[in-house]
Amino acid sequence: MNYFLKANKNLVTYSLILLLVIPIFGINFFISFLGNILLLLFLIPVLLIILAFIGFNSYKSKINKCNNCGAISLGLSETCMNCGATLENISNNNQFDKKPCESTIEVKAEEVN
Repeated sequence: MNYFLKANKNLVTYSLILLLVIPIFGINFFISFLGNILLLLFLIPVLLIILAFIGFNSYKSKINKCNNCGAISLGLSETCMNCGATLENISNNNQFDKKPCESTIEVKAEEVN
């Protein structure tokens, strides 16, 4: 018997804690406690993914590209470190600068007999 208590000390400790917690607080407390732990285990990775997405977008907005040599640089510098030309922010090269006729495809309707 003494060997069993030494080998399974953690099991006995947790069993005694459960036998004291369940009658005092009830089974509802135990179920809600486990539910909250599982909810946290689910929400923490989701929060980390959202933070990584925000960080990536912030990083992407600071990228500059040289029109002359094609080098990419980070930061607020106005000139290229390779060739000295003025830099253009990549985020300014979005599709909103285009005219609608450049980004749409014209389709001619034909009657099929």
